[in-house]
Amino acid sequence: MATSAAVKEEPATRFAKDQLKSIIERIERLEEEKKAISDDIRDVYAESKGNGYDVKALRTIVRLRKQDPNERQEQETIIETYMQALGMI
Repeated sequence: MATSAAVKEEPATRFAKDQLKSIIERIERLEEEKKAISDDIRDVYAESKGNGYDVKALRTIVRLRKQDPNERQEQETIIETYMQALGMI
């Protein structure tokens, strides 16, 4: 037989459970939104491929546009130096 103390939750415990549940639900909602956005991005790449664009090149451009211009220039300079050293250009 359970005692009333065992059945009754402390307010702090109830608050922690509610807070944890709220956090989990927010994460689940955001994961759903992330999946929907990921699907939308995939659709745009598929559309661009259907219009004759090179998807790999588009992905590279998107990645490069995210970079800081100075970092991008530094990376391009290093790549060019390596390519010259290998006789590729």
